Amino acid sequence: MDRERDIQRELSAMEESIRARYRSDGLTTGLVRLFQKFLMLFYNSCGRDLPWRRTTDPYRILVSEFMLQQTQVERVLVKYPEFLGRFPDIEVLARAPRHEVLLAWQGLGYNRRALSLHETARRVVDEYHGSVPLDRTLLDSLPGIGGATAGAIVVFSTNRPEIFIETNIRRVYIHLFFPDAVKVHDREIEPILGKTMIKKQPREFYYALMDYGSALKKGIGDPNGSLLKRGAMNPNTRSASYSRQSTFQGSDRQVRGILLRHLLAGNGAREEELRDLARVEPGRLERILKGLERDGFIERSGGRIRC
Repeated sequence: MDRERDIQRELSAMEESIRARYRSDGLTTGLVRLFQKFLMLFYNSCGRDLPWRRTTDPYRILVSEFMLQQTQVERVLVKYPEFLGRFPDIEVLARAPRHEVLLAWQGLGYNRRALSLHETARRVVDEYHGSVPLDRTLLDSLPGIGGATAGAIVVFSTNRPEIFIETNIRRVYIHLFFPDAVKVHDREIEPILGKTMIKKQPREFYYALMDYGSALKKGIGDPNGSLLKRGAMNPNTRSASYSRQSTFQGSDRQVRGILLRHLLAGNGAREEELRDLARVEPGRLERILKGLERDGFIERSGGRIRC
């Protein structure tokens, strides 16, 4: 316990020093070394042991990165081994029926990611002989993969020092290097990230950034859980890419999820049954059903709706 308190005190002192030195002198060589030392001390003492960090298999990393988009790590920890148990390699996933993939995805939310992952698996099998391409441009062209996901897949599969920014990484740099700024663009963060990266250990460097960023988020308002002070605002609210998430309760997204769970549990349903289940006006239900059909989640045939 004493050792843990000593480490926390050291981390807090280093954090304050980083912010003060950057404000007065900019990104000096000495500050880069201090930042790197700070990150690795944090990671070695507080880093998370996550199953997708125990592999360099591009398929398994691909699955984890899709799951981690907009989903808490705790939920992914449950679904990740279940999903891989059902679809152990990319060929099995590519051959699987759509409804089986959607069923295995239930509990993770944002079901469109499941369809994108399924389509990506099919394209990797058809276009790349089942080998996930470890080229950012090629990855970025696949469904559901943007710049951050492509960068993460390459770094965690190959340990190449690529630059990418996701929400936890963004939080770290805004917190330490942009304490008074608003509307911070990723293009302002990228050169600092490039200069502070531990290029011989990019995989561990990014793990440390993500874990520190996660700790910052979890500790906001909790004086015992974070390096942030009590009541501090989430640094990402000062990002140019920040947008407040709409309320889930009563939203079309909630209704879509209710309908999909019901359809996946059986052999389809009639629209009247779905109206009773969703408890929304007919016009809204029809709009939601058309969206699900357009997005490839459902099919209508013979008066029934199926996944």
